[in-house]
Amino acid sequence: MKDTLERRISLVQGTAINMTDMVGIGPFVVLSIVAQIMNGPSFLYAWIAGAFLSFTDAMVWSQLGSTFPLAGGSYNFLKEGFGKKWGKLMSFLFVWQTMIQAPLVIASAAIGFSQYAAYLFPLKEWQSKTISGSVVILIVLLLYRNIETIGKISVLLWMGVLVTMFWIIGGGLFHGNFMAPILHINDGLHCNQAFAAAIGFASVKTVYSYLGYYNVCHLGGEIINPAKNIPRSMFISIAGIAVLYLMMNISVASVLPLQQIQNSKFVVSEFIQSIAGNTAARVATGLILWVAFASVFSATLGYSRIPYAAAKDGAFFRIFARLHPTKHFPHISLIVLGSVAFVFSLLFKLKDVIDAILAMRILIQFIGQAVGLMILTKRKGRDFFNWKMPLYPLPALLAISIWCFIFFSTGSKMMLGGLCVTFLGLIAFWIKEKNMSRK
Repeated sequence: MKDTLERRISLVQGTAINMTDMVGIGPFVVLSIVAQIMNGPSFLYAWIAGAFLSFTDAMVWSQLGSTFPLAGGSYNFLKEGFGKKWGKLMSFLFVWQTMIQAPLVIASAAIGFSQYAAYLFPLKEWQSKTISGSVVILIVLLLYRNIETIGKISVLLWMGVLVTMFWIIGGGLFHGNFMAPILHINDGLHCNQAFAAAIGFASVKTVYSYLGYYNVCHLGGEIINPAKNIPRSMFISIAGIAVLYLMMNISVASVLPLQQIQNSKFVVSEFIQSIAGNTAARVATGLILWVAFASVFSATLGYSRIPYAAAKDGAFFRIFARLHPTKHFPHISLIVLGSVAFVFSLLFKLKDVIDAILAMRILIQFIGQAVGLMILTKRKGRDFFNWKMPLYPLPALLAISIWCFIFFSTGSKMMLGGLCVTFLGLIAFWIKEKNMSRK
């Protein structure tokens, strides 16, 4: 029986996995929320801000991911970056918060799936919860197979994502008023403290929609030619998704009035309905559900490798290091994360989890690994890395600064929650280390 992962994921498949994770239910749900927060045509700037942060942060991920192409992504980056003294603590804290926030991410996409399904047929609350829970179960069943087959499924799901996005964009283009939102983007705009606060709150939502550009790093042990394909797949993913998001938002805003966008629960379905009728809107809603399903598939795939990597390294419960005897994937990790996500999908509402996801991840994962990269660079030198970010260390410092701004924009309640999870992780690490010292 093999006890190592196999490198079978190509650049195309890795990019498809990234992009299907990024384009989940997020952009279709938060489009209205962002328009509400910005309260004007300037809401497009929030989507540009999200893309800028993602591109800057991807330089950190690329430098680390190309050098440490192993399953688990950030687990390895934090361990290597902070060295022997602090690396064990930081990597443990990452796995600790992953066991909570990863199921939240999976559940958020499943909840969004059931929310949009309500456009097709009225759902009572228990019916909505049944649908979201069933989505999680089906995803686990689909992922219960070898990685080569999963790569092919990802490409198939991504084709559905492209069809959906191009239909939305094409609808706006052929409607004949496509440039209007761009021409009026600065109407009523004042670059003051209120605008900075608004774009901060709005960027929390847009950044959520971009999350997933780094998914390929969690699958580093299964990527072909990782030194080149990991950075390429991330930058291709971000550039492609940024264009699609901006074009989609412009397309919707060129057809629907701003007030309708702000108040709609099914803004894209209503957009298609206004240009092509009820039947087309129902078909489009079906495609949006396809996109949401694809996102859950991709996110669950990437996250299932994190507890596996930590357990194999001896830093987490040993049972998570087990691979399936014939299909060679971390099946225990997949089942546990899927089970927790199933429970979360029944307990929470979508609006409750988006801010919590970011607040929980920013300190340890995003800011932590950027700091770790700078420490590692000082210790090893730039020549140690297989890929080097241009203008170092400016991109890393910029990413840290923006992530701090986003963290404060999640609000005091979510900030406190993120800090509490970290504090509990410190206690758990102390207990674990104390028990290890006794053996």
